[in-house]
Amino acid sequence: MSRQHQFKAREENILAMAEQLLLESGDGDITLDSLADQLDLAKGTLYKHFSSKDELYLRIIIRYEEQLFEINRIDDCPSAGVARMIFQQLFNPQKAMLLNQIEERLAASVTGLNRLFGELYDIRRQRMKRLIDIISAYLKDENSNLSTRDYLSSIWAMGQGGAGLLNSSFYQRYLGRRDTLRYAFVQQMLELPSHYPADEDGVMDEDMQELVEQIDTESEEHRNTNY
Repeated sequence: MSRQHQFKAREENILAMAEQLLLESGDGDITLDSLADQLDLAKGTLYKHFSSKDELYLRIIIRYEEQLFEINRIDDCPSAGVARMIFQQLFNPQKAMLLNQIEERLAASVTGLNRLFGELYDIRRQRMKRLIDIISAYLKDENSNLSTRDYLSSIWAMGQGGAGLLNSSFYQRYLGRRDTLRYAFVQQMLELPSHYPADEDGVMDEDMQELVEQIDTESEEHRNTNY
C-alpha cells in the first residue's frame, strides 16, 4: 500500500472512531486524548489529518453527508427512493440528531472553516437535487397533485419528529417495537400523495424548478459566508 493510501486509510479510521466516541459520549463532545488512546496513535498524529477538533467534527459531518448521497444515488423505483429518504433519519436517530446539533453549533461559533463548509454544502446541494428528482418521479407515478415542496417538507417533518421520538429515552418506554414504528412512518409517507389526486389536467408540479433554483442560490450564499 502506498504512503498516500496508508494516510487515507488512517484518516478513515480516525473519522470512524471519532464518530463512534461521539455517539457513545451522549453530549456531542470528545477529547483528542481519548481519541488518540482508542486508536493507539500519538496525539500529534491526529493533527497531521485535522488542524483542530472543530475541523474533525466537520469532516465527520461531511463524511455522513457523502454516505447519504451515495445511498440516494441508487437508481431503482421512486417509491424505494422515498422510503430510503425516511429510513435515513429513522434508522440511526441518535446519529442524525447529534450531527445536526454539532453542525449548528459549528456554523454559529467557529471561524476559518469556509472551505470545509463549502464542501459540505456542495455535497448537500447535489443530494437535495437528487431527492427532488426522486420525489417528483414518485408524485407522477402516484398521479398526485401534492407539490414537491410540500411532500419534501412532510418527509423531513416525519423524519425529524420520528428521530426525536425514537431517540427519546422517556418516550421509548411507551413505544412498541422500533422496527414496526419505522415501518408505520414509511407507510404513512408513501400513502400521503394518494390523498391529493391530480385533477383532469394532470399533475401540476410548478415549484420543482423553483426549488432547484433556490438550492443553487442558497449554496452561493453559503460560499460567501465566513465560518
